[in-house]
Amino acid sequence: MKSKQENRLIFFYFALYLAAALTIALHQPHFDTPPLFGNPPDEHSRYKVPLYIEEHGSLPTGFEEELFSGDCRWTYGFYTLLPYMIQGAVMKGVSLFTHSPLALLYAARMVNVVSGLFMAYLVLLIGRKVFMDDKIRWLFCFLVTFLPQSLFMHTYVNPDSICMLSTALMIYGLLCGYEDAFSVKSCVLLTTGMVLCILSYYNAYGFLVSSFLLFTAYFVKRKEKWTFDWKNFLKKGCPVALAVILLSGWSFVRNYMLYDGDFIGLRTKEAFIQSYGIARDTFRSSGYSLAYMLTHTSFVPKVIISFLGNYGSGTIYMYKIMYAGYLLLFGAAFVGLFIPGEKSKKTFDAERKAGTERFHTAFFHINMVFCILMPLLLLLKYAYTVDYQAQGRYLMPAVIPIMYYLCYGFQKLPLYRKAGERRKNILFMGIMMFVVLALLLMIFCNAMPVYRMTGVLG
Repeated sequence: MKSKQENRLIFFYFALYLAAALTIALHQPHFDTPPLFGNPPDEHSRYKVPLYIEEHGSLPTGFEEELFSGDCRWTYGFYTLLPYMIQGAVMKGVSLFTHSPLALLYAARMVNVVSGLFMAYLVLLIGRKVFMDDKIRWLFCFLVTFLPQSLFMHTYVNPDSICMLSTALMIYGLLCGYEDAFSVKSCVLLTTGMVLCILSYYNAYGFLVSSFLLFTAYFVKRKEKWTFDWKNFLKKGCPVALAVILLSGWSFVRNYMLYDGDFIGLRTKEAFIQSYGIARDTFRSSGYSLAYMLTHTSFVPKVIISFLGNYGSGTIYMYKIMYAGYLLLFGAAFVGLFIPGEKSKKTFDAERKAGTERFHTAFFHINMVFCILMPLLLLLKYAYTVDYQAQGRYLMPAVIPIMYYLCYGFQKLPLYRKAGERRKNILFMGIMMFVVLALLLMIFCNAMPVYRMTGVLG
């Protein structure tokens, strides 16, 4: 792609992200706003945590009444706190100039807007490493960043945004590591991603497992026989492991001391809820099977819809034709994955550059599939055994590998692969325009009319 055209696309890419994310972040309501509930899911409850940190200058334990969510005797103070710590610190800085409730809320939201901007940049870098075809590379970047639900996650107070950023850091760190034999830069990227992941959201912990396995697998070599490079593994791995433990271990030690040996804190949270006589009726406790939940409820379509785009408290939808367009695109791309074809990518393993073997290629893809399945399995388990929530946003930690495989499948479709350059350009521009149009229509035609009814603080 010509340099001038590339630069224009880069400018448009970041400008569109900032315009879209800021529009939502500055206009969506904060509190419950019946009957349409245009407020983002649970933000009013989550926001109490960084507000507590800003006001008290200390971390909550989860038992504080001021953190309670209405009549529900539970709080987000039991969860990982790093995203809220960052938001609380920024809010504290803003409070030096103003104590306006709106300014403090905006300060907290801007942390995630900036997090999404960093993620968009990393996605751009990842795309350059995994796709040789510029059109497919840009399609990958636009799908990850401008999928309506993906962008939405960076516009309100939640831990998901930094969690998504952490997955991008880990993937990019691994890509760089397989190219440069895990230089200091690659190790720093990987370490930063792992620490952010550990301290942000449990749904993405599959990436931690895969990062460790893929880091270890890099040092497996085969010439005449299989060998393991212990020297370099320990030389590069020990500093990474030590940094991760030092930077994230404090959270688990704190939980252990506060919650009587509960390192994660979730068991304590559930016990605290039950101590108030609040029982959760679940499909499991009611004697229904997981298969029953999947086949006799709207769980599957709701998860799909809310993965593509579902704003407010699950109340604001895209136009049906936009859902249909995405399903058609993704369905065709998924079919394309199974079409035999030549390798037209640099691949996650950077096989040609690093001189690694087929083992690394297969192992990398196995782990990426695992990173896709893990959030899905956790969602199913949580919905079945703890709290029925058919929300596709819980799958967002896997958005990068999902879009990678869909774009890889799309480029193998005969419709694209056998087309001439002119037809490829037309197809590329058509899909890119659809992605942008779906996002803009969602924001300005579906969401903004609801936001204007109440204002930000209701």
